[in-house]
Amino acid sequence: MSLIRNRDIVIIGLQQWYTPIGSNCKNIALQFARHNRVLYVNSPLDRRTILQQKDDPNISYHLKTLQKKEPAIVPVGENLWSYYPSSVLESINWLPAKARPLFSWLNKRNNRKFAASIHEAITALGFSDVILFNDNDIFRGFYMKELLKPATYIYYSRDYLLGVDYWKKHGEKLEPEHIAKADVALANSTYLTDMLKKYNPNSFYVGQGCDLSLFDVTQQYAVPADVANIKGPRIGYVGALNALRLDPGIIEHIAREKRDWSIVLVGPEDEYFKQSVLHQLPNVHFLGRKELKELPAYIRAFDVCINPQQVNVLTVGNYPLKIDEYLALGKPVVATATRTMELFDSHTYLARNANEYVTLISGALSEDCPALQEERIAFARSHSWENSVTAIYEAILNTA
Repeated sequence: MSLIRNRDIVIIGLQQWYTPIGSNCKNIALQFARHNRVLYVNSPLDRRTILQQKDDPNISYHLKTLQKKEPAIVPVGENLWSYYPSSVLESINWLPAKARPLFSWLNKRNNRKFAASIHEAITALGFSDVILFNDNDIFRGFYMKELLKPATYIYYSRDYLLGVDYWKKHGEKLEPEHIAKADVALANSTYLTDMLKKYNPNSFYVGQGCDLSLFDVTQQYAVPADVANIKGPRIGYVGALNALRLDPGIIEHIAREKRDWSIVLVGPEDEYFKQSVLHQLPNVHFLGRKELKELPAYIRAFDVCINPQQVNVLTVGNYPLKIDEYLALGKPVVATATRTMELFDSHTYLARNANEYVTLISGALSEDCPALQEERIAFARSHSWENSVTAIYEAILNTA
């Protein structure tokens, strides 16, 4: 049963509704809309985007809404509208940190324009007494609480953005201030929740929802042709092979220590991985990028799934969705130990170094059994969007 009903909710953030991939914010919006009216605000255009991406079909549509040639408020589901803001903002993040007073002045000007545009849509839909949910937009949402005066202002953190230079330059000062003035601050990982609590006592961990409908253990998945001839045991990874987030050294160590294991890597490679020594090891297999719908068959073909992530500012607070996908198919999982991975401790094997990866994979291979598989599946299924949004509602009500 929904704890909050018949309210008007406005969502701003970093993810456009029309982006083809899923996102936390879009899934949260769909859950909100089951019992409330929801306006999902796409990012406003800025001058740089117009210059560089004007031929993109979605940007082209947005431009037409500014010219009144297309509707700016578009129904995308029951009780749910996507909105193309009428404001055009200045591109200001190129300003250096030492120009922060100018950045702050221009950012406030951008916020005023953005807020006025949102107010147009709120008025057109007859929204009132709104809950304003900000999905990690540090800059464009900074003054929204003051300008739109919502009944409740929520700041939602799902990534440690300050680990990225783009956000760090001005965000190091602004994000703590932004978090502090929110009525409620929420995060999808315990690491990020701890960060929020430094600045706002009304900070809550709300978990991570996952759409696991594609990763259905009851379905029959044929072994993919490019895996069928790879001998077992198959130790597999699915996802982007990016050396900023994934540790190639761990993978190399596993491959060299256990030459009778096959290391199967499914996903696109960055330049570091393309040039790595891993391509010279006979028991390491790069299978390339696959369509999302193909991934369950690859995971099912693995004997053990791994997530040898780097531990750095980009990764330490992230919720690893792929772990739920692995577990949903009953697979034993060996992953790098992090603060966030403590949530999975009872259902995964957590390694602190490359040597422990080898030891724990060996244990996972020998211990796997139907009972453990059922426990993993049940645990993954508990991470639903319904449960996460229920936690969001509880946090709102606890601070009302």
